[in-house]
Amino acid sequence: MPDVKASCGAKTRAGGRCKSRPMKNGRCRMHGGSSPGAPKGNRYAWKHGKYSAWAQAVKCLVSANQSLD
Repeated sequence: MPDVKASCGAKTRAGGRCKSRPMKNGRCRMHGGSSPGAPKGNRYAWKHGKYSAWAQAVKCLVSANQSLD
């Protein structure tokens, strides 16, 4: 019986399978094994509003200009 070695299993561009050793999550370091994933929580959803305030001002000026015509 041949010795079966665990492999990453990601598909290569040539159509084969990656032969690197997997990490705990099942992928090798080249295919996302060392990646911790997305940031936790809603930390990066915060917006400062600088551009939205500018856009509202432009919209107000444009609509005021059109109402004068």
